[in-house]
Amino acid sequence: MAINTKKQATIAQASTPMSASLPKFQFKQAIGDKERRFFTEQMSLLLETGTPLQASLQAMKKQVDNPAMLELLDQLIDDIGQGMQFSTALAKHPAVFSTTYTNLMAASEEGGFMHEVLQQLLALDEKREELRKTMVSALSYPVFLLVFALAVVVFVLVVVFPKFADLFSQIQDQLPATTKFLMASSNVLKNHWIELTIGLVVSIGGFKFWSATENGTRKLDWARLNFPLLRHVFVQLYLVNTMRVLSMSLGNGVGMMDSLHACKYVVKNSLFQDFIGQVENQVETGNGIAAGFMNTSFIPPIVEQMISTGEETGNLPKVMSRLADYFEGELSNKLQTLSRLAEPVMLLIMGGVVGLIVSSLILPIFKLSRVVGCKFLIKNVN
Repeated sequence: MAINTKKQATIAQASTPMSASLPKFQFKQAIGDKERRFFTEQMSLLLETGTPLQASLQAMKKQVDNPAMLELLDQLIDDIGQGMQFSTALAKHPAVFSTTYTNLMAASEEGGFMHEVLQQLLALDEKREELRKTMVSALSYPVFLLVFALAVVVFVLVVVFPKFADLFSQIQDQLPATTKFLMASSNVLKNHWIELTIGLVVSIGGFKFWSATENGTRKLDWARLNFPLLRHVFVQLYLVNTMRVLSMSLGNGVGMMDSLHACKYVVKNSLFQDFIGQVENQVETGNGIAAGFMNTSFIPPIVEQMISTGEETGNLPKVMSRLADYFEGELSNKLQTLSRLAEPVMLLIMGGVVGLIVSSLILPIFKLSRVVGCKFLIKNVN
């Protein structure tokens, strides 16, 4: 399953976003993960049944109605018709096909097992989708509770509290501090909502602009790898993706350096990419991949030990596959635990907020009733 090194380097360079050697056709918005999975699955089925490559692409055109996908297929058919390798043709579309994808296709062309690699790529995409759904499922309910709580608070401050303003003005000096604070907040929301909305939009826009800068990106990436609650989730997520790519790439004959290079585009974290670069340096100097994973603060010791063992026994692809499975299970369990903990915590917070609002309304009403009662008694005595 060995692959020609020069050819692999060409494929890697063509599929790298910085490459200018080949024209690039960007379909980022029109062709997403779903369309790529469909492409991979259909190509695997057609090639497995013995359909020639160009005929497979022609057959797929009959099943597609997405204009961008049709244009992509036309480009691939034209390139292959001109004698271009399939992997090189795919590398002209880096927004659709990652470096890992094109590297593995190049290896499969050399080894003659293209449909098997396509099945592996499909399985990799499906695992990523399952992991994404697990993360969304774990976070969706806590986020819903938070948004609901904020909506309730805004409704009470904007609609309910103003109705009591005239009543509470009679006992302004006797109002609890919480009531005064909520009344002031109500006035601000009701009378200055335009300024607040503009400020919120500007703040969100400013944060997005800052986060897109190199300094902002690195600080956010640092937070993902160092904040207590975020650290374990993101490190395990990055390790799952990295180990899967390395396992598949090495197992199908892709060189170590090309496999590591592809990992830089799998993980969208500049600090983790720097770490992959350090691993590349260790491999280039002849120290081996295990040396690159040592003495790194955010890499669990089990990774260092298992990769070192895999390198010594010549069984790195299997070891990395087991590590990916292990961390995927750990990540799923961690997300489920966080989801279960977040629910009661959010309910307690909501209960506390509602209790504060209710007490801020009820206590002044009691005081007001006493004041009215005293005035009534004084009037009757007189």
